[in-house]
Amino acid sequence: MDGDEAEIVRVLTRYATGIDRCDWQVFRSCWTDEVDLDYGDVGHFTDPDALTQLFSKLHDPMGPTYHRLTNFVVDVDGDTATARTYVHAVLMLTPDDGANWVDAVGHYDDELARTDEGWRIRRRVTKTPRILTGGAQAAAAAEAGLPE
Repeated sequence: MDGDEAEIVRVLTRYATGIDRCDWQVFRSCWTDEVDLDYGDVGHFTDPDALTQLFSKLHDPMGPTYHRLTNFVVDVDGDTATARTYVHAVLMLTPDDGANWVDAVGHYDDELARTDEGWRIRRRVTKTPRILTGGAQAAAAAEAGLPE
């Protein structure tokens, strides 16, 4: 893995870490200032600050979440790159309540740009072909389109 690929994998990992730690400054640092983000049923976003606010609103009240990213396929072309990354997200919807959970599997198709601050995601299409839930609260959240 060359330097650019390694930095892109770090950005993608930082995204997941930002969510799981509810560190919204870290999460926001993954995006360019202008984005085109398709999160399926959760929504389409062109403002990374609005996305960050929504993810904070949704994830802050939750218990632990675990976003595992794997199978990074990165293609760098100058100052742009594409990446496909598999995601497996497990979300405990209520602190100290293991009965209400969401388990989602899918992938991200990303376009990234090299910026003065390093690589950042500027476009994302999220595909989530499988969502399992446990508990009534989790089923309602999944039906509403909980983000991964």
